[in-house]
Amino acid sequence: SVPFLVCLFPSLLTKFVYLNFLAFPFFTDFRRPELLVNNTISLHLTTEPGVTVGIWHTVPGSRAAEARGRDQRWYEEALADAHPVIIYLHGNGGTR
Repeated sequence: SVPFLVCLFPSLLTKFVYLNFLAFPFFTDFRRPELLVNNTISLHLTTEPGVTVGIWHTVPGSRAAEARGRDQRWYEEALADAHPVIIYLHGNGGTR
């Protein structure tokens, strides 16, 4: 019956392959990454009209003391300085 259901509802296969409806670890608020990872904030970028991508900006340990207690504006300015930026794309399953 599973192949029959997949033929009728192909979106089911996508949900079971990627499991993007699960948030792991459970009961974690991913909108507040500072509770999970030090020196991290959550930002949102508008990539095109109607499309917004959520990102986490984490500064390296060498700038940890400088980042402690700073607001979102400081993190945005830190992205614009001369330091290199590493973009980690975790894939399309799971969460940030």
